[in-house]
Amino acid sequence: MAVFVALGAFLMTLAGGWTAQRVTDRRHLVLGLAGGLMLGVVGLDLLPEAMHAAGDEVFGVPAALLLFVAGFLLAHLVERLLAARQAAHGGEEKDGRAPEVGLTAAAAMVGHSAMDGVAIGAAFQVGGGMGTAVALAVVAHDFADGFNTYTITSLYGNARRRALGMLFADAAAPVVGAASTSFVTIPEGLLGAYLGLFGGALLYLAAAEILPEAHHEHPARSTLLCTVAGVGFIWLVVGLAG
Repeated sequence: MAVFVALGAFLMTLAGGWTAQRVTDRRHLVLGLAGGLMLGVVGLDLLPEAMHAAGDEVFGVPAALLLFVAGFLLAHLVERLLAARQAAHGGEEKDGRAPEVGLTAAAAMVGHSAMDGVAIGAAFQVGGGMGTAVALAVVAHDFADGFNTYTITSLYGNARRRALGMLFADAAAPVVGAASTSFVTIPEGLLGAYLGLFGGALLYLAAAEILPEAHHEHPARSTLLCTVAGVGFIWLVVGLAG
């Protein structure tokens, strides 16, 4: 049952990526929506889950929050280092962005989707009701995952072929994750640490790259409304799942 539900997540992820590539003539709206979806996923989904799973404190601060900040700084550091390496070797960049950053971010999205599949499998081991609730949440927000994966890979200057490859990997990840629960159980603390670190990196990309790019050439009210709509959509998904 878990793998069957994960196939729904597979299709929803592909639908999100298809939508992102079909509306290229409204790129600023796509980026505004993607920024809102990423902000919503981080603030309303990933960070609360990380706080719950990795509840220990380190010198008075929850470990999940420390890892969240570390993820933000790590994303900034990796982006700067890759950009500097590209410039030093005469590599091509798009608007000062290293394509490897987009691929790295997309790979992190794939890892997150795999964790979604693990969550589906674990929830069905607890019970059918729990499994259904988690599955609905995952399937709903995998549309946003597919949308963001394609958008962020393309934004950093990667070819369409690479963006589609990362999209298909992101779509397959929940199925693999759900199937893996038959063999592997991930410790809750480790899962919380990963979510915190990934959430910080995702917030950096949304705040420092996606949203500024969305408003660079088209600082329109419609772009801002798309960002708010993205956050609202994730809030709706989280609320329905709860």
